[in-house]
Amino acid sequence: MQVNTRYKRRKAAKTKEKKPTIWNVRVRLIPIWLRLILVAFFMVLALIGGWIVGYSVIGDGNAGDALKWDTFQHLYDLVNKKVD
Repeated sequence: MQVNTRYKRRKAAKTKEKKPTIWNVRVRLIPIWLRLILVAFFMVLALIGGWIVGYSVIGDGNAGDALKWDTFQHLYDLVNKKVD
């Protein structure tokens, strides 16, 4: 009776040899530079979506007004209001 433990399975998996490729080059489906661009794009998309949801759903404003310059100018004026 053979005992099949996790340690033995891992050791057996490590000892198996992989097929060598022609130049030992791994071809990626999506290159790293494209992944970075996609991550940055989706982060900006999530930020814009958060602005719209926060302004229209939570703040009871109009979703179209969320990205207008007047809205940001008003917020800037509220934050940087001088106290007399």
